[in-house]
Amino acid sequence: MKNIYIKISYVLVFTLALGIIGCSNSETFVVSNNPTAPVLNTISISDIEIDRVNVNTPALTLNWENADFGVQSVVAYDIQFSSDENFTNPVTASSVQGKNSVTFSMGELNTNAGNAGLNPFEWSNLYVRVSASLGSQNGVPTPSNTLVLNVFPFFNYIFDDYFIVGDATSPGWDNNNNNPALYRDIDNPNLFTYTGYFGGGFFKVLQTKGSWTPQWGTNDGTSVEVNPGGGDDPERFPDAGGTNITPGFYTFTINFGTNDFSFEAFDATGITSPTSLEAQGSSLTTSVALTPLAFDGHIWYANSVRLLPGELQFLANGTDAWGSDTSFSGIATVGGASIPVPVEDDYDIWFNDLTGQYILIPLNI
Repeated sequence: MKNIYIKISYVLVFTLALGIIGCSNSETFVVSNNPTAPVLNTISISDIEIDRVNVNTPALTLNWENADFGVQSVVAYDIQFSSDENFTNPVTASSVQGKNSVTFSMGELNTNAGNAGLNPFEWSNLYVRVSASLGSQNGVPTPSNTLVLNVFPFFNYIFDDYFIVGDATSPGWDNNNNNPALYRDIDNPNLFTYTGYFGGGFFKVLQTKGSWTPQWGTNDGTSVEVNPGGGDDPERFPDAGGTNITPGFYTFTINFGTNDFSFEAFDATGITSPTSLEAQGSSLTTSVALTPLAFDGHIWYANSVRLLPGELQFLANGTDAWGSDTSFSGIATVGGASIPVPVEDDYDIWFNDLTGQYILIPLNI
């Protein structure tokens, strides 16, 4: 069937110039040799400052005149956004059938503008068009004219953050007790680790402090189970609640993309925590001292710190500057680069002196 599809698709391309036949692996159409493209109607406003507070408010409604392929078949419409007029890397913001209008909320427009490559907090052109196509195989794609919007997006924070809870951890079974954050991998946003001290007991993973849903645990000791809200709770890490953890240092790794996890001993021998640690740099109006957890002195934190666009480093013992070149999360080293802070907000800051891992969690975006 795959080879037949390739041959038929080739015939489609070859014969469209003659206006005779169009087809796919399961559909055959007689189409016009000059299909009429959809016409995207002009809109009354071209400058849109996206509201970061009222994200559900309608921001943009697009209407268009239907395409005509000269065939009785369902026509699909993809609404495409791009940062350049050639649509080099277009983003499909919405797909509809049997309709000739679509409305985007402030939040939806902001997300798609960010996905198209527009920078936050600056006015930029956003190019918009509608691409019509035939059937389930999206045959004969035919784009409309292009509209140009002048858009001011807010920052599009695309990451999820996660926290630990349980009697083997610092907050106990309190889901809103300065729960330590997991550290996100800089190359894989689904991969998180936490290296530190675990006491006897068990633990789970939360996505939102103060809420038990969603929560993650394990029911078989090898794979991750989730309760997104309602239903049975998953059992506890690391072994579904069977045997208490032997107190000590461990590295917990969880991959939300593959639903795998591991829990392995970590040798902390000879690693001494600094006597002081503070955040400093152009993102701060004054340096901010971090506090070590009483439960595990290798884990440092500062809550609700106002950071400005700029950069920061961690200064240990007043002399050693730790940094890296990745925003929001990464692995700092002594003498490393300054950590970029791309957007102003209040942040929870976490730093692990066992691994150099840090994570900056914005609280309002």
